[in-house]
Amino acid sequence: MGDKIKINDVVIRIIGIQFFGIVIPNATGLFDNTDKSITHIMLAYGFFMLIAFLIWQGNRFFLFRLQEKFDWFIHPIQKVVVLLAMNVFYTAPLVICMLYLWYKMNSLPVDWVVIQITTVVCVICVIFITHVYETVFLIKQRENDIVKGEQLERAKAQAELEALKNQIDPHFMFNSLNSLSYLIEHNTSEAKKFTESLAEVYRYILSNKDQTLVILEDELTFLDKYIAMLDLRFKAALQVDFSFQDTVKSEFLIPPISIFIAVENAVKHNEISKTKPLVVEVKQFGDWLSISNKKVRKKSLLHSSKIGLKNLDERFKIIVGKGIKISNTERWFELQLPMLKLHSQ
Repeated sequence: MGDKIKINDVVIRIIGIQFFGIVIPNATGLFDNTDKSITHIMLAYGFFMLIAFLIWQGNRFFLFRLQEKFDWFIHPIQKVVVLLAMNVFYTAPLVICMLYLWYKMNSLPVDWVVIQITTVVCVICVIFITHVYETVFLIKQRENDIVKGEQLERAKAQAELEALKNQIDPHFMFNSLNSLSYLIEHNTSEAKKFTESLAEVYRYILSNKDQTLVILEDELTFLDKYIAMLDLRFKAALQVDFSFQDTVKSEFLIPPISIFIAVENAVKHNEISKTKPLVVEVKQFGDWLSISNKKVRKKSLLHSSKIGLKNLDERFKIIVGKGIKISNTERWFELQLPMLKLHSQ
């Protein structure tokens, strides 16, 4: 059944045992304390409390053992049958034997009618108390299930997020190595600068890989470094325009490396040359960031792992609670990223 459910019932047991040890003997006519000495009364109630203690502790022991073997939601009928049998076949013989001993100890004629009544009352009380215990068990189990469910969801989300984060590296390296390969072939000195810039950009990725959110300003600062790296290859053929106030940069949070992936996606899928320059526009409207560009299709595309935007969408769903929005027409491509406002955190 999983983890054992613990119930702290010490106080209830102490009160309950004393209560039933006093009330039941008087209610069933088993004991009349009139014309009795204090010593006799104390000894009598002590004996009845002993019976109550044995009944309570015994049924409690069997109930807790039974709790480990049967689940209400899996074996409800079997559990009801076993519970009732346990209550009756433990409590009734115990009460009959102890009351018979009571009469013999006090040299009184055995009143079987009183014994029967007392036994029935005790069994009913035990069934009622067992029902209370089972209700508490169900509540506790429900609470445990909710907590476990939340823990599992958090663990699942964390595992998914870690898996998605780990996908960023090969995707980034794939495109960067393509660029580096081009520079090595066409411009060796620029290739060296590109390698140094690549190391700086990759350092940012590693330092923020374990972060779920970063300030928009930090992400844009990193993006500037990435754009500077791309300038080594594309020169003025690539232009990234920002269209929002500087104050906005410090007002929002965004998953790290997300704008980078959006810009990288545009670079990867569009022709970039002096005759066909690529202009990427980054705009902010409300809680969303828009990255758009006019499409200039490449004549031939290099192999793509196709995990970039899917990765991005899954990360935003996990972290922000919203997926990204994609608008892909014949002429324009736009990617919208949801952000979180700082004061709402």
